[in-house]
Amino acid sequence: QTHFVFHSLQAKMSRPVQARRLEGIDKNIWVEFVKLAATYSKVNLGQGFPDFPAPDFLREALTRALSGGNHMLHQYTRAFGHPPLVKILAQFFEKLLGRDLDPMTNVMVTVGAYQALFCCFQALVDEGDEVIIIEPFFDCYEPMVKMAGGTPVFVPLRPNPPKDGKLMSSADWQLDPAELASKFSERTKAIVLNSPNNPLGKVFSRGELGLIAELCVKHDVLCISDEVYEWLVYDGKQHIRIASLQGMWERTVIIGSAGKTFSATGWKVGWVVGPDRLLQHLRTVHQNSVYHCATIAQEAVAQGFQRELMLYGKPESYFVQLPKELQQKRDWLVQSLDGVGMKPIIPEGTYFLVADISPFKSDVPDVPNSDEPYDSRFAKWMVKNKGLAAIPLSAFYSEAHKNNYTNFIRFCFAKEEATLKAASDILQKWKQEKTSS
Repeated sequence: QTHFVFHSLQAKMSRPVQARRLEGIDKNIWVEFVKLAATYSKVNLGQGFPDFPAPDFLREALTRALSGGNHMLHQYTRAFGHPPLVKILAQFFEKLLGRDLDPMTNVMVTVGAYQALFCCFQALVDEGDEVIIIEPFFDCYEPMVKMAGGTPVFVPLRPNPPKDGKLMSSADWQLDPAELASKFSERTKAIVLNSPNNPLGKVFSRGELGLIAELCVKHDVLCISDEVYEWLVYDGKQHIRIASLQGMWERTVIIGSAGKTFSATGWKVGWVVGPDRLLQHLRTVHQNSVYHCATIAQEAVAQGFQRELMLYGKPESYFVQLPKELQQKRDWLVQSLDGVGMKPIIPEGTYFLVADISPFKSDVPDVPNSDEPYDSRFAKWMVKNKGLAAIPLSAFYSEAHKNNYTNFIRFCFAKEEATLKAASDILQKWKQEKTSS
């Protein structure tokens, strides 16, 4: 009898418990590196969050929402977005896109841009559909496409170093038009565009966006446009929205983030803007997954946008001030990396810059025949031995291409001056040790 019970228990337990869609997507760079940074780092320039405070007006808006007389702000609001927030987002994007928007059908609020991406892939990608992803890419695109049953198809930005010995810029990383065109076929359902791009900081030019738009229209392909860094563009560059190009509004979902816009990444308020023909399907995924986002955070973000709409383009606008401040931080980090010989690629936008670690490789021994890309071993060694956390660039490439770009690591410069200075001190000291040895 006992033998039979044990046997049937064993038989039951031999079935795999996890769904097939989770196969091969269980590893996550952030889980691993956040843990390493928490354990070893004295200075964390790894994860993309500011360590300076969110603006006063935003924190005041949250305090007002919390302690004001409207007790309904502690309850559910409209599932697809708190009415004041979708209304102000519609007004704001009408201005940016030059078209009329309906706050109830053209805007949806999500739990950060991350859930917006999840809704896009779940709602629009089917078993067997191909989705074009431009490398390097923010790492969740690939597992999210696979989880939806789609097949990711990768196309790289290829670096063209300047001949005059000047530092490289993120603009020097470009798509090959013929190579991009070759990736489109009748199986292509969507392309993911991330401009400004994380990790490189590349801001796609009008010409590059025009090329992507032309191919999307020609092949009837959707565009998932991740624009979370839309306000963080430097050197007088302009962020161009692909949805504003001819034939693109009807096929584009724009993704945005209050976390990146207002330096409050922990609030997890994101949104999608797009035509109702696409958003209606995103709403179906949303209502059957999270249903609803925190009311009080949405209320405060709505007030932040109301302020910004009033001050639009004026010097006191946060959207004007923040990129100025971040550009100074970027320049400071560029100089200090360049000073120790870790050649930075100057980003045109975002929180991030990528630097070439070649001169420091002699400190970190190569392990022949290792599966792990060199930059990943380098970043782990650096956090454990030098107390400085950064992210390997190979984390932003597909398995097949991980070993093509293993001389680079990504730093986040959206940090307090003291944090950046501490990082610079670590690098200076390291360089001196190398010189004296």
